[in-house]
Amino acid sequence: MEYLIICIVAIFSSGLTLFTGFGLGTILTPVFAIFFPVPLAVAATAVVHLTNNLFKILLVGRSANKSVIIRFAFPAVIAALFGASLLTYTASLPAVTSYSFAGRVYEITPVNLIIGMLIVLFSIFELVPKYENLTFDTKYMVFGGLLSGFFGGLSGNQGAFRSMFLLKAGLEKEEFIGTNVVSAVIVDIGRLAVYGAGFYAAGFSAVADTGGLILAAVVSAFLGAFLGKKILNKITLRAVNLIVGIMLILLGFALSLGII
Repeated sequence: MEYLIICIVAIFSSGLTLFTGFGLGTILTPVFAIFFPVPLAVAATAVVHLTNNLFKILLVGRSANKSVIIRFAFPAVIAALFGASLLTYTASLPAVTSYSFAGRVYEITPVNLIIGMLIVLFSIFELVPKYENLTFDTKYMVFGGLLSGFFGGLSGNQGAFRSMFLLKAGLEKEEFIGTNVVSAVIVDIGRLAVYGAGFYAAGFSAVADTGGLILAAVVSAFLGAFLGKKILNKITLRAVNLIVGIMLILLGFALSLGII
């Protein structure tokens, strides 16, 4: 059953990223969290995200602006290491509290609470119209890289901040796309290295159970991108954005409260 759900969500998630404000990681992470511990869900999503972007690099990587990469992506990957380390650390902390509801006991853990609330906050952020065209001056490029990288390492939510700062970098359309993709790949490689080291040190046996699901999600994500392009002009973007946002907010609260 988990294969079916993950594949369906990966297809829809990948397709939706073509015409909504939400990224693949934002949508896929809470779904992986239904079946696996939150740190593993974030890492599994990162693998899917990295694979997708590696394919994109073959198409648009040459257009990346090297100067912007140095000023933005390098600080981002450094911050991503700290964010990913914080994720692995909070995963080892005991539950903050527990409560019972409808005859079941639920635990609220620090890692679930942090990631769940970040999903809620970033979802609300994407839904508020006034933030859609928000950008920052190029003098804040390094800060933008640090901010984007940190949250990328901590929860996988990096795309929104990355676009805000890169949009003011004076890049041509092809340069912007290429720089965006290369920056995402650099951060993904950095944070996955930290996740892997953390899982190995903790003896996280659940890692071995995710290989098949990750592969299925990767293939499904490619299929979703293809299908999404086919129906791109037949969907009301704002309505889709609103529906996805509300669903993510509900999932974020469920994760924070220990329900999933």
